[in-house]
Amino acid sequence: MFLKRFLMIPVIFTVLSFSVALTTVNYSSYPVTGKIFEDFTLKDYKGNNHSLSDYTESKAIVIMFIATRCPVSNAYNSRMEGIYNEYKNKGVSFLGINSNKSEDVDEIAEHAEENNLTFNILKDEKNVIADVFEASYTPEIYVLSNEFELLYHGRIDNSKRESDVTVTDLANTLDEILSGREVSTPETKAFGCSIKRI
Repeated sequence: MFLKRFLMIPVIFTVLSFSVALTTVNYSSYPVTGKIFEDFTLKDYKGNNHSLSDYTESKAIVIMFIATRCPVSNAYNSRMEGIYNEYKNKGVSFLGINSNKSEDVDEIAEHAEENNLTFNILKDEKNVIADVFEASYTPEIYVLSNEFELLYHGRIDNSKRESDVTVTDLANTLDEILSGREVSTPETKAFGCSIKRI
């Protein structure tokens, strides 16, 4: 009897592990385009407040969940800055958001300076906004209308390695919005480091 119970332990453990895996939420697997977000306010690393309602004159609002220590997010630093510089004078607003619990304001400021990031980067204390957006990764992108409707959610492009990029999803989305067209691919699979929540 003891041996039989002992042999059952791996089976029970496997079933429990499988059940836990099935209940694990991967936010980025769910399409959420069309959702309307509520206004929110966060401080940037300089201590200035930024609200979504500050950008209602924009043609689009790009929200980028980013990190200071994630190698995938860091691989996109120059691309994020490049996209910002390309579209900032075309009526598109950009907000970087750092929701990682261990990356404080001073670290964000130092990281921005070292990597020449000139777009606004906000600190999401206790990952409140990451939870609202159901963001999972850095980098992860959300493009909103000026009425805060989600028009695009997913990746910046299709490869961490810039030389291997063949699809520029975020740029394509912004071009479509600016030309008055419907976003042809509103949902892609974000990838990167997981957001380190409290």
